Amino acid sequence: MNSPTLILHDSFNDPDAEIWFIEPAGFTALPLGALLPEPGSPAAEDLRAAAAPFLDAAPSELARQQFIAHFASGQQLLGALREVGTVHCSIGLHRDDVEESGTSNGQPLLSFFTLSWRDTVVAPRGITAARAVTVAEGYAYVEHLELPCGPATIGETVNTPSVDSGLPQQPLLQVHAHLPHPDCKRLVVLVLSTTAVARREEYRAILQQLAETVSFDNPIGTGTDRGAAAAVDKLPPNNDHPPPTE
Repeated sequence: MNSPTLILHDSFNDPDAEIWFIEPAGFTALPLGALLPEPGSPAAEDLRAAAAPFLDAAPSELARQQFIAHFASGQQLLGALREVGTVHCSIGLHRDDVEESGTSNGQPLLSFFTLSWRDTVVAPRGITAARAVTVAEGYAYVEHLELPCGPATIGETVNTPSVDSGLPQQPLLQVHAHLPHPDCKRLVVLVLSTTAVARREEYRAILQQLAETVSFDNPIGTGTDRGAAAAVDKLPPNNDHPPPTE
């Protein structure tokens, strides 16, 4: 059996990186920095240059304006995600190859993956993970996990956009994984979204496998947050205790 091939992204050696993970095959990362550059910056000029061939190839002015409008809508969506703490997102494209009578014809399945940071009150990580799925989010499925990076929870929701949202009236499956950071002050939220609701178990497995690869320490470096995490994890499950001091 051949070993899987891993391709290291340039951000792997980023000195400011706070999380590492392995993105499964079939996902294409969207470069948030390149797609949301500061106006007047060199990155903005690079984006204009990259978009120019598509605009020049437009068969008509109408097609050109439609391309610009769709691109602007995409930027608006990514900007909104970044404002709420999203630092990574990618588009998944997989072939539906599940062998079930009448449910699979090899059609392509689309999904959208995001990784976001959330601030939390200081508490043991297991408590923080449990709280993440006890709020009123309408989770239809909840699972508690012990991952290599620490305790975590997975929650699953299915919602249909409101009629006045302007979105297609298709049920949207979202699988959330909540992984508290070792500093016990925040957690990372992994979300995998798709309209392929019938494949909920498969998408849940994909997200869990991804969550199992998460590390808050550089895999080739030395971690520095384990001591603080161990200290806070021993606290009783309430908010009356101050954070540990150095």
